[in-house]
Amino acid sequence: MRVVARRKAGAADGSLGFVHEIDIEGSHTIVVDESRDAGGTGAGPSPGRLLAASLAACTAVTMEMYAERKGWEIGAVEVDVDATYDGPVPTDFGVTVRLPSGLDEEQRERLLVVASKCPVHRALTGETTVTISDRGELL
Repeated sequence: MRVVARRKAGAADGSLGFVHEIDIEGSHTIVVDESRDAGGTGAGPSPGRLLAASLAACTAVTMEMYAERKGWEIGAVEVDVDATYDGPVPTDFGVTVRLPSGLDEEQRERLLVVASKCPVHRALTGETTVTISDRGELL
């Protein structure tokens, strides 16, 4: 998978804060910026807030996919992520799951275990390698 962040055209003078367009595999675009307090324009969520959003979405999707494979009709799932920040850096994520009524205790417990195995959760709590390299100058 390839994700590319590019400064939004016209943003080089700072009038657009830190607005970047994030291209995900050529099929999706997300606008990212910093808050006004951090020198941005608030045109989009900050990268740290996207991380919390990714955790919430990944947790919900992982539980729903598991339930589907098991043949469980669970309906809608809601996941709240409360992130604590030390400046721009998230230091703690509290995840609260709201599951529909009608599930038995065993199903609920299993879904909570599965929630902690979503790929984003695993990346945040594991040893994920990040390598940074320089490919040269932009044209």
